[in-house]
Amino acid sequence: MTAPPAAKPPVNAAPPLRIGNASGFYGDRFDAVREMLTGGPLDVLTGDYLAELTMLILGRSRLKDPSRGYATTFLRQLEEGLGLAHERGVRIVTNAGGLNPAGLADAVRELAGKVGVPVRVAHVEGDSIPVPDGYLTANAYLGGAGIAACLRAGADVVVTGRVTDAALVTGPAAARFGWGPEDHDALAGAVVAGHVLECGTQATGGNYSFFRGHDVRRPGFPVAEIRADGTSVITKHDGTGGVVDLGTVTAQLLYETGGARYAGPDVTARLDTVRLSSDGPGRVRISGVRGEAPPPTLKAGLTRLGGWRNEVVFVLTGLDIEDKARLVRDQFADAFARAGRQPDDVRWELARTDRDDAGTEETASALLRLVVRDQDPDAVGRALSGAAIELALGSYPGFHVTAPPGKGAPYGVFEARYVPAGDVTHVAVLPDGRREVQEPPARTLPLVDAEQPPLPEPLAAGPTRSAPLGLVAGARSGDKGGDANVGVWVRSDEAWRWLAHELTVERFRALLPETAPLTVVRQVLPNLRALNFTVHGLLGEGVAAQHRFDPQAKALGEWLRARRLEIPVALLDSADAPEVHA
Repeated sequence: MTAPPAAKPPVNAAPPLRIGNASGFYGDRFDAVREMLTGGPLDVLTGDYLAELTMLILGRSRLKDPSRGYATTFLRQLEEGLGLAHERGVRIVTNAGGLNPAGLADAVRELAGKVGVPVRVAHVEGDSIPVPDGYLTANAYLGGAGIAACLRAGADVVVTGRVTDAALVTGPAAARFGWGPEDHDALAGAVVAGHVLECGTQATGGNYSFFRGHDVRRPGFPVAEIRADGTSVITKHDGTGGVVDLGTVTAQLLYETGGARYAGPDVTARLDTVRLSSDGPGRVRISGVRGEAPPPTLKAGLTRLGGWRNEVVFVLTGLDIEDKARLVRDQFADAFARAGRQPDDVRWELARTDRDDAGTEETASALLRLVVRDQDPDAVGRALSGAAIELALGSYPGFHVTAPPGKGAPYGVFEARYVPAGDVTHVAVLPDGRREVQEPPARTLPLVDAEQPPLPEPLAAGPTRSAPLGLVAGARSGDKGGDANVGVWVRSDEAWRWLAHELTVERFRALLPETAPLTVVRQVLPNLRALNFTVHGLLGEGVAAQHRFDPQAKALGEWLRARRLEIPVALLDSADAPEVHA
């Protein structure tokens, strides 16, 4: 009698892939690489060093020295980290290659020889696309296929240029579990896990609305335990600071996203399918993520120098603050008229930081900020500094500034464009030097907005009280080029039934008057009890242009939480109750 075939092991029978993060930006905690390698078990350690602003910084660095263009901090971290990773069998994957991944890969090999650690180094290239006239850098966002190819070929260290932040996770996961380009759900699960990891300690209590309930003085960096089906658990090494809970993971999921379809070169992840649940203390499980074929185009980021910028901050103390500010503005208007021109862009902002009958001079003072921009460095340099200095003895009483005006400095502009995926050659340069071209996915799906889901039943009418939104809701905000994103979430079904109906686009604009003249789009995410708002154009030409007081909209969500509106008393009374989640 023929024996029955052996049963196939469950899809998640294999041990999970433990991926940690040690950097959320260029300049993040230097010791994080060592802390992550010594703090607990890992299979892969990632580092995200690139942001829109970073590409401009690296572009200017490369102008001075063509052999650079990568994140030099990463090399210094590897002086100790390379040996630790080798001892523990941890593979390192990073986008620190920036504009010169081949150069950084060579530098890693040179370092390995100096410290006596045998490592196989590979890199991914092809993100660099033709740079249009007048621009400094142009790079397409690649997916994780090249990283996966390098790891399958035995690389211990993989260096990339401009890949998506989530590719640092999708690549290792695809290599471990053998996923192909059609494994959309699994890839989408890894994309969501990668999005949670990419900003480091923002997933473990950093920049968290409800920080007062936790010790977040030195948060540990996050870890994702990824299974073969793409589900994952977000956690951190035992004994490290901070917290991982449903709120911290929700906050990071909402960070710098737009609609329910989160598109990337590997897959389009449906954020409206994400489900979070507790997996024990300090552990949050991510499941249910559905994926769709990626769009036929790749996002590309272009940077250029936009012109010259300067600023002066005047300190106005005591009485007659508005009149003092008016006098300074009038005097500058006269100075510019006498000079025969004024800068192309002149912005004044009066911050009323002063208090009545203040006990210190500083708390009796307001700040008047003047920011100017122009294509001509002289228009923001000598013309501005001369006008400011000449007022020293002939302006408002108590005249002084926070710092002497300088010569001005160049500012940058980031632009997003889209290029056909087939026009970009994605190449994995393997440890033995072989070059393996990664073909784009054969099946794509044009990106369209997802249908808005139905809203929950409204909360029953009852007594209300004027109070800050932040007593019942958390928020996290950030930038995408010139647009700002604000994610708002609540921690109970009752609060969700209120928030979904109360915080409309119209109410959002009324609470944040700066957004009133702009296009605001609201996305409803019931599984997360969250609303995501995209404010188009709030940040002008992006963070490098420093168009706004808060150029990356990092605190926009906290401003929203501080605004008062009528909130049901029942929600306010239960605001301190433990968090619950479906």
